[in-house]
Amino acid sequence: MRAVITVIGKDRVGIMAHVSSICSENSVNIVDVTQSVLQEFFTMVMLVELPAGGIPCGELADKMNVLGKDMSLEIHVMHEDIFNSMHRI
Repeated sequence: MRAVITVIGKDRVGIMAHVSSICSENSVNIVDVTQSVLQEFFTMVMLVELPAGGIPCGELADKMNVLGKDMSLEIHVMHEDIFNSMHRI
C-alpha cells in the first residue's frame, strides 16, 4: 500500500532526517520525495510504500503527528487513493 506524507512548517535542521527515520524504523520505503524552502517555510511531500502486514497507515500517521507536535510542524499521512481522489480534476 502506498501513502502520501506532507510536511509544512518553519524551516530548521533535521526535518527530513526525523521524518525519514520514522519511515526507516517502520520498514516504510520512501518511493519519491520533493521538498523546498519558501522563504522561512519548509515544505515536503513524500510518496511512501508501507509493507504488507507492516505498520498500518493510521499508526504511521499517529507517529508522524507526535513528531509534528514535537517539532512544531504540520505532518499529514494519507492513503494514496484518498490523496488522488482529493486532487482529481
